[in-house]
Amino acid sequence: MTPEQSPLGKSSTYTEQYDPTLLFPIARSHAREAIGISARLPFFGTDIWNAYELSWLNARGKPQIAVATFFVPADSPNIVESKSFKLYLGSFAQTAFESTESVRDTIKRDVSASCGATVSVHLSTPHEFGKLKMEEFDGLSLDRLELEANVYQPDASLLGAAHDEAPIEETLFSNLLKSNCPVTGQPDWGSVQIHYAGPQIDHAGLLRYIISYRNHTGFHEQCVERIFVDIMKMCKPLKLAVYARYTRRGGLDINPFRTNYNLPMPDNMRLARQ
Repeated sequence: MTPEQSPLGKSSTYTEQYDPTLLFPIARSHAREAIGISARLPFFGTDIWNAYELSWLNARGKPQIAVATFFVPADSPNIVESKSFKLYLGSFAQTAFESTESVRDTIKRDVSASCGATVSVHLSTPHEFGKLKMEEFDGLSLDRLELEANVYQPDASLLGAAHDEAPIEETLFSNLLKSNCPVTGQPDWGSVQIHYAGPQIDHAGLLRYIISYRNHTGFHEQCVERIFVDIMKMCKPLKLAVYARYTRRGGLDINPFRTNYNLPMPDNMRLARQ
């Protein structure tokens, strides 16, 4: 269950006949232990996956298409390695199903079993495509700041907050998040939104901290959890929510959301770069 054992970064045989064994789970615990997260999680949330390359055959052999959205709970034991997920979804291409509901139920069963928790699945069929809107993050853009940056590995010491002043509540975002796949080294481009209540976080330090992920290797979910943990440790907010939306690769985008207080789940509207 390690990334090195997955199909990521390796030559693969693509099959177009349904095959649930293609799904490759990776335990969340290893990466969490590395940043000091115990079995008792300091957050809750979800990973929102959107798949744009799903197709299958109906009972008469006519191709069908849909955009699939998955909500994977943050407390699931496993994530699914993204290339294996792409291979799995590709295996539907020449497989006949009686209905869209049958496809959805099949995917929900398989992905839930791989993640070790119930995964919600929604299929948007072509008549719903017009309802799939775009938006940009709300809040104050950190990217407005003119500053120097020369740290490109995560460094929590870049973070700071005004602990001796009155607490505030604000929403900040940046489009300058970049990390790299831990196996292939391919870049993962993203945007991150941070909402918090507590001592005011130093904006310049937070932007430098986000930029510091530029040469870091880690899966999307792991990066967001590290951001959450570091902000909690260094800035000590009373409330914190971290939400990242990454650009798609292989027809998939991954959007982790972590919070320590009751907050509506994100609406999953995609950003322009996605």
